[in-house]
Amino acid sequence: MTTVLPPRSTDSGELDLPRQLTKWGRDDTSELIGSAVAGACVAWLAFARLVPLQGAFGTAIMWFLSFLAIYAFVAAQHHGRLAAKDRVATVLMTSTGALVVVLLVLIIGYVVVRGAPNLRWSFFTETLETTGGDAPSTSGGGLHSIVGTLQQVGIGLVIALPLAMVTAIYLNEVGGRLAKPVRFVIDAMSGIPSIVAGLFIYAVYVRALGGGFSGFASALALSLLMLPTITRTAVEMLRLVPDGLREAALALGAPRWKVTTMVVLPTARSGLVTAIILGVARAVGETAPAILTAFGASALNLNPFSGAQDNLPLFVFRQATSFKNSLVERAWTGAFVLIVMVLIAFVSARLIGNRRGAHR
Repeated sequence: MTTVLPPRSTDSGELDLPRQLTKWGRDDTSELIGSAVAGACVAWLAFARLVPLQGAFGTAIMWFLSFLAIYAFVAAQHHGRLAAKDRVATVLMTSTGALVVVLLVLIIGYVVVRGAPNLRWSFFTETLETTGGDAPSTSGGGLHSIVGTLQQVGIGLVIALPLAMVTAIYLNEVGGRLAKPVRFVIDAMSGIPSIVAGLFIYAVYVRALGGGFSGFASALALSLLMLPTITRTAVEMLRLVPDGLREAALALGAPRWKVTTMVVLPTARSGLVTAIILGVARAVGETAPAILTAFGASALNLNPFSGAQDNLPLFVFRQATSFKNSLVERAWTGAFVLIVMVLIAFVSARLIGNRRGAHR
């Protein structure tokens, strides 16, 4: 989008023509490249000559700061201070976005490179029940962990999703005296460390109530982590629904509950799917709660309500903390499978949400 300034009066009484701050041309490209090269020279001079230091990270930081300073000066000389601020801000936002994408690609790429070569079909059909510590990384599998992950995250989502949606509707659509205390509790829960959630379920359910280690106990801990994330995101998505839709439905005589269920929620469907995705992402990779609740196991346990159960974060943790290279390589395979499972779940949820929204 192009930002256009309104006309301004000059000292002679004439009006300046509107100026486009983000208009780009060949000279602007030359300024950007020249400033980058000059920043590299300044970084090299500072680290190699004036201060004999080494390190790619420090050199990169020095280069970027020098580049910004030089580019701001050059842009101010050619286009004015206002345009220089706009372009420097654009460079900062673009660089930050690019850095996030690069880091994400590096992390995922490294996991793929380490985990994909050892992946075999047996990983999805076998367990570690009969696999010894001296077995190669391609032996055994993570069937017990995959089943445990699906059951624990699924049960946790079934517990957290209705509570989160009802709470979000109450906070945004109903309100009342309890709205502020409820919002405070949700905000406080957002900052709870995952180990505290696991410790709470361990103390209350595993020990006090005698439930013992189980996949259900892990699901309870995961639901505590998903609940505030889904609630806060759902509230923000409901706020994006135009008030005109609510007013029109109320003007037609629809009761408040029908306006919420038939107008507000369908309109915010894609955003609510995003809230669910973020909630699952918050919990699916947590290891600390599972250590205190599910405990972990090498055999397949299809009953999440009885007996210790494994999941993929626990599988990766136990294998990665071993001193044997074969077990560490198996941990990378488990991490790769976990990423693929999460990606499939997220894409499926997004497609389902968009498809239902298109049919409305």
